Amino acid sequence: MMDTVLEHIHAGKAQKSPPKTGRAVPQQAPQMSQMTVWLIAVREQRDRDAFGALFEYFAPRLKGFIMRSGMGGAQAEEIVQDVMLTVWRKAALFDPHRAQASAWIYQIARNRQIDIIRKENRPVPDELAQDPGSEPDASQILAFDQEAEHLKTALDQLQPDQKKMIEKAYLGDLTHKEISVQTGLPLGTVKSRIRLGLNRLRKELEGLR
Repeated sequence: MMDTVLEHIHAGKAQKSPPKTGRAVPQQAPQMSQMTVWLIAVREQRDRDAFGALFEYFAPRLKGFIMRSGMGGAQAEEIVQDVMLTVWRKAALFDPHRAQASAWIYQIARNRQIDIIRKENRPVPDELAQDPGSEPDASQILAFDQEAEHLKTALDQLQPDQKKMIEKAYLGDLTHKEISVQTGLPLGTVKSRIRLGLNRLRKELEGLR
């Protein structure tokens, strides 16, 4: 995903320089997160290394956050790309005195999800149905980060073949048949490994919560 976003930036499809704001770059304060420092660097200096760090941190978290509303992996990745391009283009609008980077970026993602869901004439999930101008609940963001960390830890406990199948099915958004074709394994073997992996994953997650 990162390569696609950078292609847009290099091709000039993203804003190359922000409007002059006249604001001094804030010094890092104890309460300022590292993500906010990166976003300020993007805002003030169009720092692509800082943007890359933001992308690496937020892309997997945003994808999981978006998929929780019922969207598939492929669509979630498209939304993540759109959100991160918006972060690059609109960085000049970010005000660290009003919100941390996480709150600002998650709000962009939430607004984008709501737009898509409404265009598809689907009901907006309760967790998204709030004032678009409000900031995301920081406790929800923290809870999701903890959940993502638990999932990563639990996945690491699986047998390599089980982990591979589950990642392809649920993170790669592939059907069992597509996994069978891609790996050359019989369809029954793919289904068996996913079933066994899910059972083990469920037990591992129960032990972490």
